[in-house]
Amino acid sequence: MDKVSGKLTVFFEEPFWIGVFERVSQGELSVCKVTFGAEPKDYEVYDFVLKNYDRLRFSPAVATDVKEASRNPKRIQREVHKQVQNTGIGTKAQQALKLQQEQMKTERKSANREKREAEKQRQFELKQQKRIRKHKGR
Repeated sequence: MDKVSGKLTVFFEEPFWIGVFERVSQGELSVCKVTFGAEPKDYEVYDFVLKNYDRLRFSPAVATDVKEASRNPKRIQREVHKQVQNTGIGTKAQQALKLQQEQMKTERKSANREKREAEKQRQFELKQQKRIRKHKGR
């Protein structure tokens, strides 16, 4: 059976309160960031989750490790040190948010490019019609 877990972290990031939803499914982490504005009460957060969870746009999945049973603390410390050396800046959630941000950026760029080209085509058509009208003497 597949194990799915979720986590919501609410924190203050000047000047707004931010909520980060993390969802782990089949060993992959997806993240969504929500801006609350003013400090949300517990019941407001609960109400938000109930009403809006299905509308959240999660980032593309990133592979992650599922937590295992307790192990030797020295071994864990060595592994953490290795991971910090290799991965660089940011947590898995931050990396997933960055991936989502880049994906949205490329979508926005392609949509803007299509709008620009459509506008150019429309202007060209108007010029052609004007040329034809002038040529006919109207």
